[in-house]
Amino acid sequence: MATENDVVLIHFEDQPLSFARIESILPDNKPDWYHVKLLMLQIPLQVVTWILRDRYIMGDEFTMNGKRMRLELVVCPDISPEEDRHDEQEPETPSVEKEDGSATVISFKDKFKR
Repeated sequence: MATENDVVLIHFEDQPLSFARIESILPDNKPDWYHVKLLMLQIPLQVVTWILRDRYIMGDEFTMNGKRMRLELVVCPDISPEEDRHDEQEPETPSVEKEDGSATVISFKDKFKR
């Protein structure tokens, strides 16, 4: 089940429509219904609140204005160590000592160039 701060993909009529982050899930007066506040991750940013059943937050299909909708939890894919490695050798990063010799400053300028 998606929870606060999770990113979901909103499907509209079986087509991916937009990503959103769940800002809050608050109970409604009716049992098993919730006010789901979503930050729509599009331009311009927009905040909407949908009243949904718990099973809809879990990914079951529902309708809005007669149109089929569905929320799908987005899970970050694992990156294997082989994919994360750079093919190039990292250049030596120069270090500079403070005048009193108490600390070393390392430049990240070249480290993050791709």
